[in-house]
Amino acid sequence: MDYGLLTNKTTHMNQAELIKTLKRAGWMVVAFAAAAMIISAVERKESSMATGMSIEIDSLAGGHTLIVEEDVLTTIDRSFGFTLEELPLAAVDIERLERVLEEDPFILDANAFIDAKNRINIRVKQREPVLRIIDNNGLNYYLDEKGLKMPLSRHFTARVLVGTGNLPPHVPDFLERDRNTLKELFLLARTIREDAFFQPLFEQVYVNQKGDFTLVPKVGDQKVVLGPYANMEEKLRNLKIFYKEALPYEGWQKYNSINLTYKGQVVCKRR
Repeated sequence: MDYGLLTNKTTHMNQAELIKTLKRAGWMVVAFAAAAMIISAVERKESSMATGMSIEIDSLAGGHTLIVEEDVLTTIDRSFGFTLEELPLAAVDIERLERVLEEDPFILDANAFIDAKNRINIRVKQREPVLRIIDNNGLNYYLDEKGLKMPLSRHFTARVLVGTGNLPPHVPDFLERDRNTLKELFLLARTIREDAFFQPLFEQVYVNQKGDFTLVPKVGDQKVVLGPYANMEEKLRNLKIFYKEALPYEGWQKYNSINLTYKGQVVCKRR
């Protein structure tokens, strides 16, 4: 056996292993250095102060807003008790900020983030009013698409159907109840709002003490008596047929009232 050759092979193997080890150690040093730089950069970022705040409010249909930037800032200041721009970035709780804003009755969704310039960016989506309630107890508020209660806005009055008369107070689960006049009114208002023919015709729904519904048109003093909520789909279908087929010949102002209380009938009262 040639021990000299064996020794040379062993030496070459040891050198190769050493080179690999040094390379691994070198990459580890580079990795640790990079990690240290990243950690240092993050720490500097978190210790730096916010440079300002940008607020964007998505408009409702028609470009209107129920809240403005000042309202968002007031909500933040009231909940946090201080101005967020006075804090280091590490102390700005983005999740809490979004949660606080989404508790505002005008705000459906809120998203916040801090950009590369240390600005706090906020974008909010407003709730969409679909019905305004003015009941006999003096309560005055909106309901959104999900039936959630909204206060009136001091910036804009939403042009939606108005429900008036003898209505029960709003409770969070009113849409889940079997029989509830506010629920029936909400469902009727939603049907009218989603109907391209009816939506531009009516501005008000009045509910009497018996729970009967009467539609008030936007133009003229004609009343459309729907009666109780039962068979409402059929009543509205008959009303649409009457409007499309009879009124064009008779004239819109010929009748003082249109009564759909009686099943399968449209009873009109002349002026």
